[in-house]
Amino acid sequence: MSAVFRSIWGSSLRGRVTLIATIVAALVLVPVGVAAVVLSRTLVESSVFADTRDTAQRVAYEMRSGNLPEGAAIPLPNPSVDLIQVIGTDGRTLATSDAARALPPLTDLRPTPQDPEIDVYNCLPTECVHLSAIRVNVSPDSPVVLAGRSTPDVLATRTLELIVFAEVAVLVALAGWATWLITGRALRPVATMREQLDAVHTGDLSSRVSEPPGEDEVAQLARSINGTLTRLERSAEQQRQFASDASHELRTPIAGLRAQLESAQLYPEDTDLRSLVDSTLRDTDRLEAIITDLLLLARIGSRVDAAKERVDLAGLVRQELDRRSDKLPVHADLADGVEVDGVRLQLARVLTNLLDNAQRHAETHVQVRVTRKDGTAVLSVENDGQEIPESERERIFERFTRLDASRSRDAGGTGLGLAIARDVALAHGGQISAEDFPGGARFVLKLPAVT
Repeated sequence: MSAVFRSIWGSSLRGRVTLIATIVAALVLVPVGVAAVVLSRTLVESSVFADTRDTAQRVAYEMRSGNLPEGAAIPLPNPSVDLIQVIGTDGRTLATSDAARALPPLTDLRPTPQDPEIDVYNCLPTECVHLSAIRVNVSPDSPVVLAGRSTPDVLATRTLELIVFAEVAVLVALAGWATWLITGRALRPVATMREQLDAVHTGDLSSRVSEPPGEDEVAQLARSINGTLTRLERSAEQQRQFASDASHELRTPIAGLRAQLESAQLYPEDTDLRSLVDSTLRDTDRLEAIITDLLLLARIGSRVDAAKERVDLAGLVRQELDRRSDKLPVHADLADGVEVDGVRLQLARVLTNLLDNAQRHAETHVQVRVTRKDGTAVLSVENDGQEIPESERERIFERFTRLDASRSRDAGGTGLGLAIARDVALAHGGQISAEDFPGGARFVLKLPAVT
């Protein structure tokens, strides 16, 4: 049985929610029902005893005033309290109401001088009664007034309990049914999303799940799923483009190597060995540079082998400039105290790539600035070379992309420097862009600053 229950419990979220809601409703409503029954019975019984005490007190007052002669029929001050008897100390009935005339004493209990009023529940041979017993005066031989009435049906039977618990059962059932319907309606978009996700395959990631209106958890889940599908589609497209570009970029130096080696093999006597070795080493260096950059791109964003630390951007720039030997002068305008949380080696690689790019394109000089603006650390690298057309400012961050006008001057790069810089910036929660800069080019890296 437990295995069956576990199977049912684990197979339906709707069933689990309905069962839990039903149990919670029962745990709330059953005590409420019990309390309602107890309170109702207490209130009714208190009201009955209040009437019987009031009637007994009135009759006792009439007895003390002498307005009620012995043996006379007792008038009813309250028609609902129709059983009235005046009992002497010897147990003899001194006076009675018409309804109690044929009845034995309503109770054998007698109030004492110390407790002159008592409320009693007693069952006679013919009926059960609620009554109050009051002494007429304080003398030891004082008669006792008994005033009572038949026990109300609400106290004499279990009708109230049956009605209340029938209502509780109906309310619990309604709570379960309403939860089943509401949960089904709430989960319907989830079922639709599941079907749509099942239809998505790696060959086509362009499909999206339906987004229900509103801002609830299901709508947020749908948007998150679509966002994930968008990123997967973009990643798959980048992988396809990357594979195509990488194969082309790697093929060029490999083809050059093969051509030179085949030529040397065919014409060994015409081959200059030193020239051949120098040429093949250059092509090998290019292959190594491309492969190194590809491996770096694959590792960016991973925290397995690199931990973030607090990095001072001005200090990082000074260290980089101290170790470089550039052909053109680099002017530095560095604000101290601009710190970020990041992987030092990756941030240094971004700076190196930007400086290398600036040195390849600059005419006379390169400018590096570090500033802080509105909680953002800003690192900019400028050069006075050719301006970047606005239409190309996003494309240059794609892998293996070079502007046609700069191919002749950009032979030293792998085409991955700016792509690496962009991925590092994104992995650090920042961004990098090429901004408008008359008379040259400006690249700006923005990262969250540490306070």
